[in-house]
Amino acid sequence: MASRSRWLWAAGLVVAVGLVLAMRHFVILPGQQNGLLIGNGRVEATEIDVAAKIPGRIRDILVREGDFVRAGQVVAIMDTENLEAQLRQAEAQWLQAETSVAVARSQVALRQAEREAALALVAQRQAEYNVARKRHTRSTELAQRSAVSQQEVDDDYARQQSAAAAVAAAEAQVAAADAAITTAHSQIAGAKSSVAAAQASVERIQTDIDDSELRAVRDGRVQYRIAQPGEVVAAGGRILNLVDLSDVYMTFFLPTRQAGRLAVGTEVRLVLDAAPEYVFPARVSFVADVAQFTPKTVETASEREKLMFRVRAQVAPDVLDENILRVKTGLPGVAYLLAEADQAWPASLAVKVP
Repeated sequence: MASRSRWLWAAGLVVAVGLVLAMRHFVILPGQQNGLLIGNGRVEATEIDVAAKIPGRIRDILVREGDFVRAGQVVAIMDTENLEAQLRQAEAQWLQAETSVAVARSQVALRQAEREAALALVAQRQAEYNVARKRHTRSTELAQRSAVSQQEVDDDYARQQSAAAAVAAAEAQVAAADAAITTAHSQIAGAKSSVAAAQASVERIQTDIDDSELRAVRDGRVQYRIAQPGEVVAAGGRILNLVDLSDVYMTFFLPTRQAGRLAVGTEVRLVLDAAPEYVFPARVSFVADVAQFTPKTVETASEREKLMFRVRAQVAPDVLDENILRVKTGLPGVAYLLAEADQAWPASLAVKVP
């Protein structure tokens, strides 16, 4: 019985060792192996939301989830019926303001003509005053020699005073014409301001109409349709979520000892589970300065208890440009780094891209 127990114990040990060896063969654990630093991660990309600038109803969405879009491509259209009505109103106000400018300019011309007439009247009244003053002077001299009566002198004096008053009234009309001209010029300035305001309103509304055609700001792939045609969204309401395929990276985790030796710009080789025959070049673009627990995807409790550093490897831009239609986010893979700077890459990790 004892010999049978020993035999079962030995057989179990063999099976356990075989399972460990098999797991080590098929599962790549983070850390250092064969002179390489290894980290598991997933392909990620910068996310961009396509959102409405102003509140409104979605007229149409022109793309589906998974579609590839180019920068500047129209991906959704907002309803602009209300904006178009506002635009027509603003254009009418613009036309009305320009008419006001023309009217104000005609008022300036009218006031200037009235001023010229007032100046002519001043000249006429001044001449009449001069005649009355001379007549009064002569009658006064004649009265001293008893050639005319005192009544005639008084009448001439009255006519002189009347002529002087007429001159003052004509000069007042000139001053009033000058004030009217200044007012008319102010009306022109006010009308021009109204024109500028109306023009700005037209341009603002036209900009809102143009912005109602929602465009992709970068090359990317549609990840989610957050809203659907016919729905009403608020200002800033998200409609689509895109991933920027020009900014692709893999985030992985390394233990403190290995992560502490990394520098930004360190060369990385990425191998994806979906395409193990290819090796993609990348560079370390970020190393976290604060340690954290290992991600939940690590299976063993001992690994979860260790503090790890988050590392980001940026895929080379030229590789992305050549394979942008093949880029898929969310794919798991492995990141390899050289443990020593002077170490050579093994032949199995030579760069090979589609």
